[in-house]
Amino acid sequence: MPASDRVPSAALAQPPEGLICAAELIFDQAAMSQKLAVATEGVHDDGALRAAVVPLLLAARKEGLAKIDTAFAEAPLEAGKARMSYCWLTDCLVVSAFELVCSCLYPLDKPKPNEALAVMAVGGYGRFEMAPQSDVDLLFLMTRKITERAESVIESLLYVLWDLRFKVGHASRTVNDCLTLGEEDFTIRTALLERRFLAGSPAPAKTLSKRLRTELFEGSETEFIDAKLAERDIRHEKQGERYVVEPNVKEGKGGLRDLQSLYWIAKYVHHVDKIEQLVKLKVFRPEEYKMFQKAENFLWAVRCHLHLITKRPNEQLTFDLQVEVAERMGYTDKTGRRAVEHFMQDYFRNATLVGDLTRIFLTKLEAIHAKPAPLLQRMFSRKPKVKPGYEVVHGRMAVENEAAFLQDPLNLLRVFEEGLRTGLLIHPDAMRLVTANLGLIDDDFRNDKEARRIFLDLLLKHGNPERALRRMNELGVLGAFIPEFAPIVAMMQFNMYHSYTVDEHTIQVISHFARIERLELEEELPISSEILREGVDRKVLMVAMLCHDIGKGRDQDHSILGAQISRKVAPRLGLSKADCDTVEWLVRYHLLMSDMAQKRDIADPRTVRDFAKAVGSVKRLDLLTLLTVCDIRGVGPSTWNNWKAVLIRALYRQTRHALEEGMEALGRENRGAVAKKLLRQELSGWDKKDIKRETARHYPPYWQGLHVTAHVVFANLLKDLKDSDVRIDLHPDEDRDATRACFAMTDHPGIFSRICGALALVGANIVDARTFTSNDGYVTAAFWIQDAEGHPYEASRLPRLRKMIERTLAGEVITTDAMQTRDKLKKRERAFRVPTSITFDNEGSEIYTIIEVDTRDRAGLLHDLTRTLAGLNVYIASAVIATYGEQAVDTFYVKDMFGLKFHATQKQQLLEKKLREAIEQGTKRARA
Repeated sequence: MPASDRVPSAALAQPPEGLICAAELIFDQAAMSQKLAVATEGVHDDGALRAAVVPLLLAARKEGLAKIDTAFAEAPLEAGKARMSYCWLTDCLVVSAFELVCSCLYPLDKPKPNEALAVMAVGGYGRFEMAPQSDVDLLFLMTRKITERAESVIESLLYVLWDLRFKVGHASRTVNDCLTLGEEDFTIRTALLERRFLAGSPAPAKTLSKRLRTELFEGSETEFIDAKLAERDIRHEKQGERYVVEPNVKEGKGGLRDLQSLYWIAKYVHHVDKIEQLVKLKVFRPEEYKMFQKAENFLWAVRCHLHLITKRPNEQLTFDLQVEVAERMGYTDKTGRRAVEHFMQDYFRNATLVGDLTRIFLTKLEAIHAKPAPLLQRMFSRKPKVKPGYEVVHGRMAVENEAAFLQDPLNLLRVFEEGLRTGLLIHPDAMRLVTANLGLIDDDFRNDKEARRIFLDLLLKHGNPERALRRMNELGVLGAFIPEFAPIVAMMQFNMYHSYTVDEHTIQVISHFARIERLELEEELPISSEILREGVDRKVLMVAMLCHDIGKGRDQDHSILGAQISRKVAPRLGLSKADCDTVEWLVRYHLLMSDMAQKRDIADPRTVRDFAKAVGSVKRLDLLTLLTVCDIRGVGPSTWNNWKAVLIRALYRQTRHALEEGMEALGRENRGAVAKKLLRQELSGWDKKDIKRETARHYPPYWQGLHVTAHVVFANLLKDLKDSDVRIDLHPDEDRDATRACFAMTDHPGIFSRICGALALVGANIVDARTFTSNDGYVTAAFWIQDAEGHPYEASRLPRLRKMIERTLAGEVITTDAMQTRDKLKKRERAFRVPTSITFDNEGSEIYTIIEVDTRDRAGLLHDLTRTLAGLNVYIASAVIATYGEQAVDTFYVKDMFGLKFHATQKQQLLEKKLREAIEQGTKRARA
């Protein structure tokens, strides 16, 4: 066959409109056809063909990808054009390879009907959508039987495509095969729904299209919808909520798969090929179709940039990749926030749009009875009674007359109140009506007494305020009614501590408060539940919770700015001056209790005394405690634990005791006498001489800082202790979610650091630690440690843990050398910026200087800090360890070698310099 007769049909194909650059730059069909014709002259062997054409096609693929990538980098938001361009390039290569295989290796002079072979694109490729690293999904289709020639053509083609480094998903089927398998498997049925003819004979493709519609699709719409929605629910459960901080762009809630599910269902039910056709069918309004386009384009842009950065089909938007994608998409630092935070706020806004579109579309399906109403709604034997102006449509509350509804703008709030009162979900048409008329919420609306009443009732009256707040937030009502709230909507906090966006965190905080009110957490939160039973000002607390993080995202401290903002919000909501003052105080100091409990030694009387003075009254203590507990629980699913619970409870009880009984109730002497009395009772079997020696050998801080159970442990460890001995007691402290590690040995400089090093080496996370020296030359140290998952060590692991600690303390393991391999930062953690701050406080404790080091957390950090302090002859009495994701706040209670505080500025500057050097050196090791 002459070379001119073997020019691939791809040379005749017309490129689609809307490519990201000129079609000939992506793939020059005419030039490639000539090159291939020359290269394949006289070639009739499989190996020879691949040797001749693969270098040419591979070079063309690399050049085409480079052209697309360059154009996309210059226009990083043109995702539609980019994904179409990747498809077009793939089409050219697949069709070229197919035609070459057919014409060179398996030519047919007079093809018979049973030899007709169609090559079809299916899945996303069939929909003409590809990301840079997407698979190429192909269906090789014949009418009745896969012939021997067809098998040979398919095999040869696949080898060429694999040589071109495509990831190919393929199936060889007859039309009957497709119908049978599609009947059994909804994944296959969905792939068949998105099919596109590429090359070969069009006859099998036409036959398949006709029979799919008449024999498989028609009459099975409800079955298909149920299957797709079940897949979606499973996917959402696996991936998590829309607001998780490292979302999956493809599979996550509000991601591309949700939009694709809309497309599949629309095509299956309404027989449309493009989403815009749903506008003519009045499923979507024109503005909603624009929302679809906006969300789809943004998510596709993110996905394409992810693939280009990682050079693999990665769909997870991890912290490190968020920074790079934000940079590629043109985001910059501004208004006190990083570029990545602006980018992720846009991401979550678009994910919310996807949720809105899904809700609208599914409700329209219910209206035509294609989708059954939710099971819970079908269980109602009769319609709930709604107020005049509303009606129940398909189990949801709808507006009866839109014009009448809009005559009173306050209905934009009343609709949510009626939804809570009846327990009904709001119909999407009603939601559309609200969203389209947000302009009615103006200053007059916000200052209306009835509007205030409705809003506060939503928060306080119906028992589930989080439901109304979440829907109001998604529809824009919350940001319109409280404009100060709008900037934090979908605002991401770029750290590993917070699991949600700022607005969702706020709603989570209120949700946890509602759960306490509903007595769902009585066993888990006894103090909070008791406070609510005794009674608090719920209105003040609810407004404070709503405003506590409203100042985030600016250059200023969010607590200070939030307090200033609350001065405007609280009066507008109708609170009295006294209540406004309380709200402002709660917002300004909403972190105070958490900081005191987690960053200070609450066994030190000065800590409690200072906190009690700051709080001033039991009323404010109760309000702040509830706000603190709900705030911590609202950070993420696993943030609250028994350790934090114990600290908060202890601080609350001691502070309340001080406020009710007077500050003198916190005196060391009183508590020391009580502690010694309790120890004598526990050691009733001891000789009186030994008991006297034990109670006399310790200084006052020892009796103040430990529970009697620890005093008993140390008494037994110290009994008959030899100078060369190191005694260790490991015991799970389930009340604190930690393992208590007690050490007793002869006192010598640097012992605190050595213990920290030993514990770090075995992978233990230290959450609290304190050491005490006795007047006869011994040291007792109590450390509370957790494993890598934040739990106490299991009993079976304690013997090995003890042995490793003993070896390290005996000098058999050089801690500094062994730590080198343990403190490497993971790649996804390197994108965070945590500035180092070191402060000295000589007022927070009567006998110690408090050094607080706020810096980047990493393995070995505490050991580096304590080793540095030991090298400067600093005595560490206790350390309080707090971690907030990638941030660590290590607080040390210290004295100099003469037992004095560090008052001299020069000495403080030296300590700070050396600590910063240790942090910087450790960070370099971790990043190496």
